[in-house]
Amino acid sequence: MIIRNMQTKDISEIISLQGKCFPGMDPWKREHLESHLSIFPEGQFVAEYDGEIIGSCSSLIINFDEYDDRHTWADVTDNGYITNHNPDGYNLYGIEVMVHPEYRRMKIGHRLYEERKELVRALNLKSIIIGGRIPNYHKYADEMSPREYVNEVSLHIIYDPVLSFQLLNGFSMMRINPNYLPDDLQSNKYATLMEWNNVDYRPMSKRFYKTSYPVRICVVQYMMRQISSFEDFANQVEYFTDVASDAESDFAVFPEIFTTQLLSFLDEKTPSMAIRKLTEYTEDYIQLFTDLAVRYNINIIGGSHFVKEDDDKIYNIAYLFRRDGTIEKQYKIHITPNERKWWGISEGDEVKVFNTDCGKIAIQICYDIEFPELARIATDKGANIIFTPFCTDNREGYLRVRYCAQARAIENQIYTVISGTVGNLPQAENMDIQYAQSGIFSPSDVEFARDGIIGEANANIEMVQIGDVDLEVLRRQRQDGTVLHLKDRRHDVYRIEYKK
Repeated sequence: MIIRNMQTKDISEIISLQGKCFPGMDPWKREHLESHLSIFPEGQFVAEYDGEIIGSCSSLIINFDEYDDRHTWADVTDNGYITNHNPDGYNLYGIEVMVHPEYRRMKIGHRLYEERKELVRALNLKSIIIGGRIPNYHKYADEMSPREYVNEVSLHIIYDPVLSFQLLNGFSMMRINPNYLPDDLQSNKYATLMEWNNVDYRPMSKRFYKTSYPVRICVVQYMMRQISSFEDFANQVEYFTDVASDAESDFAVFPEIFTTQLLSFLDEKTPSMAIRKLTEYTEDYIQLFTDLAVRYNINIIGGSHFVKEDDDKIYNIAYLFRRDGTIEKQYKIHITPNERKWWGISEGDEVKVFNTDCGKIAIQICYDIEFPELARIATDKGANIIFTPFCTDNREGYLRVRYCAQARAIENQIYTVISGTVGNLPQAENMDIQYAQSGIFSPSDVEFARDGIIGEANANIEMVQIGDVDLEVLRRQRQDGTVLHLKDRRHDVYRIEYKK
């Protein structure tokens, strides 16, 4: 027998197993388990015997104190999708354990619980909490209350296959919750809230006392003007990086395709050929920003740059340059008609979320922020901030980016940041005028900025805008804000299908 982490290939077999273990109850949907594997893969286990899945368990991390005393299974799992998983939480919450009926009495459940306990020790969590069924209670419901039944089981007068097992595995009773699982008729919808405490837990002072998680962002509203060399461009970029670093910013954010400033000294008038010539500076661009991120100790969203790849296609790519010297990239997914017509730009096809020392972030280039599905996918992957480098030539285009960025902040309870180009490049065909008013936006609720605007630049002036976003406030608001856009989604009515 092997106890291992769940994999995508196991999903169909797990759904079939659940039907055998819990007949009459609603089984997992495939998208539930896919969400578990996407959000918290290390918390999902299976028992495999001779190549067959004969047991499984699922879990997520929460701060249990943030949930109502009478919470339900749907509350604590976000209707089974675990998008409320909090990697900085204190408690592992077990949401299901099941063992194939033909393989019981082989200590499969015990082995799965031991894996959970090892995970809790490895992650230094305080405890495991479970909402356990009491499936034999329906036999006694006419003669005793749930509390009386639980007491009888605790004294070993009555045997309950779930509660008795949990008591033997070191769990202690916390309380009994009604209406926990509406389709659990055997338990009369009741569940026992139980806890196993990790005696090896080491309190971390910063976790106990941290009441905020500030992240400082410096948005660069970049002036497009004629230059005579790549060195001129590098000097301008370094100046703004230095400004952001002096302000102790965690991120410096540059605009979309601001490297087209290099076209002002490239002797090529045909737009498509000029862009191909521009791609020859890709290595210089990457080396410049990698060096700046490390030297100035700041994460840089390096705007975006046109890159010719091995397939001879040109892509609009935004780069993340971390301050530890590592690099990530996000391809622009939606290409504007203008980009196709003048430059022949090809589209990307993956929504990425990147880990940083300031939490998870996403980058959605200009037009991409106008498609709400992408922001929702990034949020479900754990992003707390979406950075949007943009380049627009008139007020109408800019407002599309701005209004959509603010809408995405509200819809997804997330911070959004837009950084645009200003100025003029009369020598560059199709890049001659710019319009921008860069900004940092928050959800709209009482703990955030009054207008949902953390900071905004003046329109069409070269400047920086510096603002702090608080990831702790964001986390709290996602749990108990005035409105709960993420928790209140109707997965039973609609869903987004991400095909990557």
